[in-house]
Amino acid sequence: MKRIVFAGVGALGSNAVVLCRNLAAQLVLVDFDRVESKNTLSQAFVKPSVGKNKAEALKLQLGNFWGVKAEAFGVRIGEENVATLCGAADLVVDAFDNAKSRRILSTWARAAEKPLVHAAVSADGTFGIVRWDERFEPDEESTEGQATCEGGEHLPLIALVASTLARTVQEFVASGARRDAMVSLSGVAVTSE
Repeated sequence: MKRIVFAGVGALGSNAVVLCRNLAAQLVLVDFDRVESKNTLSQAFVKPSVGKNKAEALKLQLGNFWGVKAEAFGVRIGEENVATLCGAADLVVDAFDNAKSRRILSTWARAAEKPLVHAAVSADGTFGIVRWDERFEPDEESTEGQATCEGGEHLPLIALVASTLARTVQEFVASGARRDAMVSLSGVAVTSE
């Protein structure tokens, strides 16, 4: 059974995890943040999760709603623990919202020769990407952060990117495929390996 580590379970990560709940894989959730009331709008969390660690809350929801067992680590990934958290992974999924965390994952994955796929929404909310690490430069992020999801204006794009990420993970588990995607509200452009 493959082990998939989701690094960051906010808007993109939590929704992608829910869409990957049917995989014959061990899902591992890593996020240090806590669920806030505003997160229930665009993230996969329910109101009783408010105040809980995001990784732990999503683990509980997967178990309670779908009977899916997952592992949760309520910590921030850093240079000192990335190997411990991700070392046994068959696939690492980056759904972070900052360049520093992406760089830590990318540097480690390249040195460890681990498959890593990134997902992000542009800071202005006009497009999103799902891109494999070998074709990704963490320093290309010119504006830190992601489009805000608090008011709901970017929910359709977030849903498309999270769905595309989930499909990318599913394809990797099934066949080892590594296709990138550019996502906008006009559609999804997928490129071959």
